[in-house]
Amino acid sequence: MTDKKKVQELLSLGGIEIDGKNPWDIQVHNEKFYGRVLSGWSLALGESYMDGWWDVEKLDMFFDNVFKVELNQKVITPSLVFFVLQARIFNLQSTSRAFKVGEEHYDIGNDLYTKMLDDRLVYTCGYWSGTPKAQSLDEAQGAKLDLVCRKLNLQKGQKVLDIGCGWGSFAKFAAERYEVSVVGITVSKEQEKLAKENTKGLPVEIRLQDYRDLNEQFDHIVSLGMFEHVGYKNYREYMKVVNRSLKDNGLFLLHTIGSSRSVSSNDPWIDKYIFPGGMLPSIKQISKSIEGCFIMEELHNFGPDYDTTLMEWFKNFNKTWPEFKDQYNERFYRMWKYYLLISAGTFRSRKNQLWQIVLSKKGVRGGYQSVR
Repeated sequence: MTDKKKVQELLSLGGIEIDGKNPWDIQVHNEKFYGRVLSGWSLALGESYMDGWWDVEKLDMFFDNVFKVELNQKVITPSLVFFVLQARIFNLQSTSRAFKVGEEHYDIGNDLYTKMLDDRLVYTCGYWSGTPKAQSLDEAQGAKLDLVCRKLNLQKGQKVLDIGCGWGSFAKFAAERYEVSVVGITVSKEQEKLAKENTKGLPVEIRLQDYRDLNEQFDHIVSLGMFEHVGYKNYREYMKVVNRSLKDNGLFLLHTIGSSRSVSSNDPWIDKYIFPGGMLPSIKQISKSIEGCFIMEELHNFGPDYDTTLMEWFKNFNKTWPEFKDQYNERFYRMWKYYLLISAGTFRSRKNQLWQIVLSKKGVRGGYQSVR
């Protein structure tokens, strides 16, 4: 059987045709594509797209079809086995590597993120499904930040820790709307610089700091979209750090992308080009890591809202790309497009989830009251 035939048989499982007429059908421009993908699978698929070897009208629809039938699980290559073994043997999210993702992803340019994200620069899932439903990216992100504050029951004068504070969006919102003081930590120098500017004049302190170096207590702790960088070898240590940093009657809100199955590594293409050392936790891994440290008060899944968020980010990125063409290049454009739209496909297919988990140290007396 030829390589082309093998690839076509695999893609047909997801209703995808080579050179077909549907918006999710791929158009192949280089015949070497088939052998390259079969030998390198996920990494090769992404790299060959970056190289212009194939196109598809709607990448998000293509990946929705791919993940619905778990095509990503159908081929095992030697390079994939080596990648997984490496993640199991070594701690790829150790203290010495803590700032790597900041340097390679978050430090690529605040101007790009300013154009792609909402006005507050929130780089996590918006809350579109609240009441009333959000009608824009700005509304969805404002609703998400307010949801977090209400879930924590923030009170004037409290001190809050934000682990992975980004450009200071939560810190600014909570300080202004709920009159709390916030300490935000990040591993990105560019985020630290802009977050300090964005929160100037407010009771907010922004630090360039790894979570393992925390040594003080807070009334509440929040982490929005940072746990994906912790790594399964460090989940238990992370929870111990949060436990010692949280006052006994405080709450911890963990907002994280989650995987429907337990894994020990990320997708090879995402790891190489987008989030080095990243990986998605499963509920099993999270529950194991909190045993003896926290009581799970609530788990809220609004994963489909991330599909909508990512499509809005791509629309903004695509619209403003002409402003960045000279700063980056066409290969970067294809890489970033691939990243945003493959991510949208993972949520649309329900392969990935978005969880907000409320945790307490000793249990909320009388029970925690859910907030939506």
